Amino acid sequence: MTAGASTAALLAAAPAWCVAVLALALDWALGEPRRWHPLVGFGNCAQALEHWLRVPAGADGPQSAASGSLRGVAAASLAVAPPVALCALLCRVPFLGPALSVAVLYAVVGHRSLCDHARAVREALDRGDLTEGRRRVGLMVSRDTADMSAARVAGAAAESVLENGNDALFGALFWFFVAGAPGALLYRLVNTLDAMWGYRTPCYLYFGWAAARLDDLLNLIPARLTAASYALTGSLRTALRCWRAQGVRWESPNAGPVMAAGAGALGLKLGGGAFYHGAWRERPALGEGREPAAIDITRAVRLVQRSLLVWIAVAGVGALLDA
Repeated sequence: MTAGASTAALLAAAPAWCVAVLALALDWALGEPRRWHPLVGFGNCAQALEHWLRVPAGADGPQSAASGSLRGVAAASLAVAPPVALCALLCRVPFLGPALSVAVLYAVVGHRSLCDHARAVREALDRGDLTEGRRRVGLMVSRDTADMSAARVAGAAAESVLENGNDALFGALFWFFVAGAPGALLYRLVNTLDAMWGYRTPCYLYFGWAAARLDDLLNLIPARLTAASYALTGSLRTALRCWRAQGVRWESPNAGPVMAAGAGALGLKLGGGAFYHGAWRERPALGEGREPAAIDITRAVRLVQRSLLVWIAVAGVGALLDA
C-alpha cells in the first residue's frame, strides 16, 4: 500500500478527535490561507446578496421591520444553505469525506490568526509605539481606537482574544464534535454573517436580525463551555463569581459569560465604556482586579491555549470510550 493510500485509509477510519487534531495542527503550522481564503470568498458572496436584497433604511416605509426581516432571512438562507448542504453531501463520499473534514475545520478555526493578531499588539506596546498598537488592535475590534490609552489598547486586545476564543475556535470545535464538518461550517458561516450584519443600526436592525439570532442560538452551549474552560484554567472562584454577576449584564447573551469569566480568570478589570462609530457607548464592567497591561494580552492568549488543551483532552477521552 502506498503512503498516499495509507493516509487515505487512516483518515477514512479516523474518529472526530483525530480529524480535529490534524486540522488544529494545520492551522498552527500554516495559519490562515494568505490567498483564496474560503471565508473571504463567502464574505464577498454575502456582500453581493446584501446588495441585492437589503433595502436602505426607511426606503420601504411602514413595512420596514417585516420586509427587512424577511429579506434578512432570505439572504442568510441563500448564503449558508448551499455550502453547508454541499459539504454534507461530499462528506459522505468514502475517503474524500474525512480529508474534506480536516480541510473544512482547518478553514473555519482561527487559533493561529488570533494569536498572531494579539502578539502584534503586544509587541507594539512593548516598543512604546502606541500609534501602531492602536492600529493593530483596530484590526481585532470594531470600536474606535484613535484615542485609546495603552491600557485601553491592552484591554481591548485581551477582550478580543477572550471573545474570539469562542467565536474562532471553541464554537467551531463544539459543532464539529456534534455535527461534523457541516456543523462546524454552519457555525462559522453564521458567525461571519453576524459579524457583517448583526449591528443594531438603521441599516441592519431588521436585515441582520436572522443572522444575529441564529448566531446567538448556535453559541448558546459552546459559549458557556468556553466560559467554564476559562474558569477551570484560570482563577476559578473569581471567574465563576464574575460570570454569575456580570455575564448577564452584557449586551450579547453569549459574549457576556465568556468575557466575564475570562476577565475574572485573569484577575483583570475589562469592559467599560468605549467609542463606537464616533459615539460613546456605556458597557458594563467585566472581571475584577487590576487594570490591563501589555503582558495581559499574552496571558489571555495562554488562557485560551490552556482551555484548548482541556478540550482536546476531554474529546480524546471521549473518543477512547467510544472506541
